[in-house]
Amino acid sequence: MSQNYGLKFEETMFWVIHRRREYGPFDYEWSTDLAGIALLYRGQKFGEHCGPEQIYADLSEFKLPMTVVKVASIVLGCAVFSLQKGDSSVKRKEFLKKELAKQGYKRFLENEY
Repeated sequence: MSQNYGLKFEETMFWVIHRRREYGPFDYEWSTDLAGIALLYRGQKFGEHCGPEQIYADLSEFKLPMTVVKVASIVLGCAVFSLQKGDSSVKRKEFLKKELAKQGYKRFLENEY
């Protein structure tokens, strides 16, 4: 049976499950000089994090549901923030759970795999 809401992770990639549909994979990759991080949807760059005060992201061309955009943005934002701090995978996961719950998306944590 399909889940209504959730997140699916595989290494650095993740999928957002919204109303029984999977959207993704969302991913990131470091620039060659390790100074920035490209944000990807289905392998296509949609944004970039260039430093603590510089981030650009635009998923509008993919016509995704707004909830998917918001959840994916939270997940990617938490990943970038935690990676730059050097947090462990356990700390990164706890931070993500806290942020999703704080923003009203706790239902996406109930079916995480």
